[in-house]
Amino acid sequence: MLEVRNLVKHFGPIAAVDDVSFAVPKGEVLGFLGPNGAGKSTTMKMIAGFLAPSAGTAVICGHDILARPLAAKRAIGYLPEGAPAYPDMSPAEFLGFIARIRGFSGREARRRIDRIVERIHLGEVMNQPIETLSKGYRRRVGVAQALLHDPPVVILDEPTDGLDPNQKYEMRRIIAEMAPDKAIIISTHLLDEVEAVCSRAIIIARGRILVDGTPAELRQRSRHHNAVRLEVPIGSEARIRAELEKLPGVAAVEAVDDGEGRALLVFTHASRYLAGEIAELARTQSWKLTTLRVERGRLDDVFRAVTGAAPELAPP
Repeated sequence: MLEVRNLVKHFGPIAAVDDVSFAVPKGEVLGFLGPNGAGKSTTMKMIAGFLAPSAGTAVICGHDILARPLAAKRAIGYLPEGAPAYPDMSPAEFLGFIARIRGFSGREARRRIDRIVERIHLGEVMNQPIETLSKGYRRRVGVAQALLHDPPVVILDEPTDGLDPNQKYEMRRIIAEMAPDKAIIISTHLLDEVEAVCSRAIIIARGRILVDGTPAELRQRSRHHNAVRLEVPIGSEARIRAELEKLPGVAAVEAVDDGEGRALLVFTHASRYLAGEIAELARTQSWKLTTLRVERGRLDDVFRAVTGAAPELAPP
């Protein structure tokens, strides 16, 4: 439903996007991740036809955004960065305007507006000027205009920015409900967003794609993948740590004191699964453990490593 072909965008001597290619089929929610300035929003603007590429193109439902821009844009629902809208309009006026420029009028326009207002929960602010709304409500108005015409391809730039936890949960539910029938791209810097709603993730930095895979595949690249967390009695850490370090396949044992409490983290070579051997060692040594848990890997490890914010991935 969406194919991005070798997109390039130069701003003077700077390559903001450098030969980006990927495809999104129906039913997939793609998380587009990257640090600030990575090229995420620029890529989305080119896909949506808002910004002309220096090279390459995007094909939406068979329509080239450069050769057939109107046909391509009819198939796109786009929430731009910042959710811009006319500040002196109310949501009712703004959505009515969007309905008209999308080609709807009369009963059909009212039906579509009523449906999206109920879905996005905008009813209580429909007649307030948009400039008086909270950041979260302005974001919801932006999402509503993107979905009003029920497009097959949806491009959302930071859809939950400014939403409180309950609103984020509701927005993620909406995305999950419409996912089977659409191709969706979500630009975000929130890793928990990828975990919550995305079936695939791309990490981009300095205008180039660095990683492309499912969240599970990305977690496997984390040094925490198959690491074992042990919570042990105070005073026994040094003795237990020394025994753990003797096990073949153990790359490192680190003491941590995080939000879950004090613990030992056992990292393994090439993410080997050593939980069984560690559990057997604990049994034979009669260690009094309160927790023994296998870590599944952390997306923030991979994100920091591939974008240059940290050097470490899984030990070799």
